[in-house]
Amino acid sequence: MTVYKFIETSVDQRIGLIELNRPKQLNSLNREMVREILEAMQSFDRNDEVRVILLAGRGKAFSSGADIDEMAGADSMSLELLNQFADWDQIPLIKKPVIGAVHGFVFGGGFELALCCDILLAANGTEFSFPEVSLGVMPGAGGTQRLTKLVGRTKAIEWLWTGERIKAEELLKHRVINRIVSAEVLHEEALRFAEKLAGMPPLALRMIKDSVNKAVDYSLYEGMQYERKNFYLLFSSEDQKEGMQAFVEKRKPIYQGK
Repeated sequence: MTVYKFIETSVDQRIGLIELNRPKQLNSLNREMVREILEAMQSFDRNDEVRVILLAGRGKAFSSGADIDEMAGADSMSLELLNQFADWDQIPLIKKPVIGAVHGFVFGGGFELALCCDILLAANGTEFSFPEVSLGVMPGAGGTQRLTKLVGRTKAIEWLWTGERIKAEELLKHRVINRIVSAEVLHEEALRFAEKLAGMPPLALRMIKDSVNKAVDYSLYEGMQYERKNFYLLFSSEDQKEGMQAFVEKRKPIYQGK
């Protein structure tokens, strides 16, 4: 297992765990930390022993956002030459299910990272925000786009313009998060959900994620054609044969991800 500077990783019960580990800085995201998150996700994505990726944060917060000290002296050209968001662009390309378990503060870049997850569980009392406007800037890693697609233009522009803190209950109402759980059992609930997905056929999960992601940008007709292609492809898998044979034989299927 790779040793990282800003995150901790582990694998157990087919679940690859990534924990943000800058608790003194409330897990603020610097460029190296984002690179480590991406590298860990890509490593788990290639690892046949991992079925589901679980993303969480250590300490009092999931993430307070970008590391402002790192960015304060930047100018337009330096950010362009750094290709500031190249690693961010790769995170949504992870093919395995990604579950986010967030708590405390989920601000700025931390909110953008949470929005990259496929399933999002939040501890009660969690607060979300895009406070970039108060610093004279705006989200740049997909926040304006993903939030708008989830909640619509009117609410998104209100939250982005004001930078106000949004309670988890409000985001649950707007379907940004999947469920709210007690802070004391957040990790256990996230693991339980991950374990459930880990028992599902990996290729079917992958094709469903692929199809749902395309639905965000495709027309209904285009999306249906894409869905149909993935449906047909699954009939070339061993998992499809095993799943249907197990159903006929009234036994629990054993999926291999092949």
